[in-house]
Amino acid sequence: MAIGGVLFDIDGVLVTSWKPIPGAAETLATLADNQIACAYLTNTTTRTRTQIAELLTDAGMPVRADEVITAAVLTADYVRSRYPDARCFLVNSGQIGEDMPGIDLVYSSEFTGPRAPDPPDVVLLGGAGPEYTHLTLSWVYDWMAQGVPVVAMHRSTAWTTADGLRVDTGMYLIGMEQTSGRKATAVGKPAPEGFISSAARLGVDPEEMYMIGDDLNNDVLAAQVVGMSGVLVRTGKFRQDTLDRWAADEFAMQPNHVIDSVADLPRLLGL
Repeated sequence: MAIGGVLFDIDGVLVTSWKPIPGAAETLATLADNQIACAYLTNTTTRTRTQIAELLTDAGMPVRADEVITAAVLTADYVRSRYPDARCFLVNSGQIGEDMPGIDLVYSSEFTGPRAPDPPDVVLLGGAGPEYTHLTLSWVYDWMAQGVPVVAMHRSTAWTTADGLRVDTGMYLIGMEQTSGRKATAVGKPAPEGFISSAARLGVDPEEMYMIGDDLNNDVLAAQVVGMSGVLVRTGKFRQDTLDRWAADEFAMQPNHVIDSVADLPRLLGL
């Protein structure tokens, strides 16, 4: 297959807790030497795309902010098109308003209770962290049950840190959706919009792109659905037992490629 471009997940693929995974910088340098365009699609919502680019650059991987596509950027596009002028209540660990220009944001951290704020037009759920308190989640659940639209930047259930796994937004959504009988809209991975948008930004057909991720479902198989070639790395949140269970299902879509780490990507691509 022609290599039109490479799309990377970041956390668990290139870095862990913003420390470089061995071989990641060398892989990006090899792609640059071969003039292969790259983009970076991440559900990370604790930092802006500018901050992410700076952290990667500091880790030895020169990346521009406009090459980074965050779930916040995609969510802002979605809200502008579906809920123009909406007052949005944002629950997120991190100040990311810079990546959401034109969106009327009210941060949950501005309210400490016990009285609930006035119901917003839309609830936005970013990445989980200390802001996901019992009180705040109770407000969100109450509004959700009343029919206030809930837009999640992603449905990730966990991410990996240097100190172990941390539960993420999707873990909370599962319970709130089941008990309220209402469904949140998720915009980031594994929704197809991010993959399609990434290909469009590079000016490349999805069928000519490789997606490199550590999450079998959110990264790799979701990219394959839109026509990309999926490459699963055995770093980050990768778990062999998950892959084994998936491989045992003869009817399930399988990853196109599995490699030990991003350091093995140049060899896979024949570079």
